[in-house]
Amino acid sequence: PADHPVPAGLFDAPGLVSITRVGDELSVLCRSEHAPKADRVEPGWRLLTVVGPLEFTLTGIMAALSATLAAAGVAIIALSTFDTDHLLVKQPDVRRALAALAEAGHEVGTVDGN
Repeated sequence: PADHPVPAGLFDAPGLVSITRVGDELSVLCRSEHAPKADRVEPGWRLLTVVGPLEFTLTGIMAALSATLAAAGVAIIALSTFDTDHLLVKQPDVRRALAALAEAGHEVGTVDGN
């Protein structure tokens, strides 16, 4: 729920940490081992990071990436930061996602467990 406090120490956790509060939801993206224990957890995602930094004037990057992965049948969680774009894909889909992105000419900078 949106009224839950942000878990203490979460910003100090390694890897991706993203916290979004919207409407009646508090959504936390982080490594499974750092997820609040009492909340619903959806483990098994891998983080794909686009080579950056990207200029703010660039358009259509996330649209191209998500369209490529949708055509390959890969579900994603999309996240943009100041410097670049990130995609979370389920572990069983990582190879298929990377192959589809490479075939479409996209370069993925890092793949990190999450």
